[in-house]
Amino acid sequence: MTLLPWQQKNWDQLCNYSVQNRVPQALLINGNKGLGKQHLANQYAYSLLCAKKQDNGIACGHCHSCLLLNAETHPDFMQIQPDEAKTSITIDQIRSLVTKLALKPQFEKYRVVIVNPADKMNNAAANAFLKCLEEPTERTVIILITDKPAQLPATIVSRCQKLTVAKPGKEIVSTWLKQQAVQDDPELLFGLAQGSPLLALHYANEGALTLRNDCFKAWVDIAKQRSHPVIIAENWHKLPESPLIFWITSWIIDLIKCCYQLKADSLYNPDLKESLQELSQQLELKGLYKLYDLLLKSRQLLDTQINKHTMFEEILIKWFELNLSK
Repeated sequence: MTLLPWQQKNWDQLCNYSVQNRVPQALLINGNKGLGKQHLANQYAYSLLCAKKQDNGIACGHCHSCLLLNAETHPDFMQIQPDEAKTSITIDQIRSLVTKLALKPQFEKYRVVIVNPADKMNNAAANAFLKCLEEPTERTVIILITDKPAQLPATIVSRCQKLTVAKPGKEIVSTWLKQQAVQDDPELLFGLAQGSPLLALHYANEGALTLRNDCFKAWVDIAKQRSHPVIIAENWHKLPESPLIFWITSWIIDLIKCCYQLKADSLYNPDLKESLQELSQQLELKGLYKLYDLLLKSRQLLDTQINKHTMFEEILIKWFELNLSK
């Protein structure tokens, strides 16, 4: 495994734990989606378990432990995540973990448990998990990963060392994307992915720019009364809602910026500048801010049982009415 280029500072911090013989019994890795938190946690786990790690702290990849890790059969490496078809980590999973941790590690190094995403533990699971933190077992390191640390109980957070993976700069991401043979505009992908490199790479591989352009055309067609919002909502609720909601939000933010005549390089969507400027000329700021508030509320409800079709209908009808009132 290789280290992602924007994680060097985080890796140095993790290596210092080992050098100072202060390896944390519980580590909370947080940061936005698409920054490679799982990759970093795996690197650290492999390093802790490796018998002959390199001078830079990276696992050798050749020792017995590394071979077991590569084969996903290492007895002292466990990963806890929601079971397939389930949205949460259950108390049964945590009880099973507690039972395993009652036994000593099978090898002479550490035993590592990764819980990802940690915020998906339901209340019963989180309460049971506290036992692992309050009564740590021999040579055991527990790594929790989340992009929503505020959703974790304070009792869990307070018992962990914290490591935040920060967003890298635009140049680092652009260079890395080019190294991955990405053909799309790296800077545009950087903006659409909100600075998250792995999300930007995912967008490039999935042709997200083409989908975004198609959705923006439909958005403009609603504004110009060439399409009906209910018909577009019927199509949109079948699409991945998380990036779509962000794209719509970015269009509204850019429209507000255009109303204030800000420069194109401040826009999330600089390639759509001309269309955005045209739309903004006769729109009221008050209406745009109201629609922006609705989008923020919708984003908060994405992880709930909200009816996505109804959600998009409400957003698109508000957008349609906003353009009718101009």
